[in-house]
Amino acid sequence: MRFGVVVFPGTWSDRDCGHVLKEVFGQRADYVWHEETDLSAYDCVLIPGGFSYGDYLRPGAIARFSPVMRAMEQFSGGGGLVLGICNGFQILCEAGLLPGALMRNDHLQFRCQWVNLRVETTASPFTNAAEAGQVLRIPISHGEGSYYADERTLRRLNEDGRVLLRYCTPEGEITPEANPNGSLGNIAGIVNERGNVLGMMPHPERCCEPLIGGGDGGYVFRSILEHAAVC
Repeated sequence: MRFGVVVFPGTWSDRDCGHVLKEVFGQRADYVWHEETDLSAYDCVLIPGGFSYGDYLRPGAIARFSPVMRAMEQFSGGGGLVLGICNGFQILCEAGLLPGALMRNDHLQFRCQWVNLRVETTASPFTNAAEAGQVLRIPISHGEGSYYADERTLRRLNEDGRVLLRYCTPEGEITPEANPNGSLGNIAGIVNERGNVLGMMPHPERCCEPLIGGGDGGYVFRSILEHAAVC
């Protein structure tokens, strides 16, 4: 596969994503500057974490107007896979490619820690390598990761199986105590109606090698590769 890793002014997780794609999974990965207007050469595009444009106004509010986001709309509309991580999730919501919004953590603190995520469904290009109900251990690093949407949107997300990941206990229980930021429904990751755009707050690229603490993030990338292999 050929991956594109979008870089905005203020992005800092692009090199982590590039390392994992190239060195861990042996894939071709290009860094795509935010002024790019054509993404047709890629099979999957990543929007990494960071502080695009310094998070002025609010996270993702300025990045959504970059030329690459118009190209992203065309790319995803054509069925291309898009993975937005942390700030990438925020940008996707600001751009209208995913519903809802990411708000300040309910405790008003920046949190950088390991969390547990329950895989809600494997009927997705991003989770098919895992098992339904499996608990993944993946780190977060954000101050505005509390997912919010109106009741109608939340109901549709749940009914349509579009919530892929929820914060949970190590045993897989969905509890308030396991929620690191106050996200409604303990939501950690959702997809669009078509299922080809995923936004998630945790950082899978930070845990694909046992040397750095764990390998559960690899399930996300292996799922993408396995999906491509059967398509």
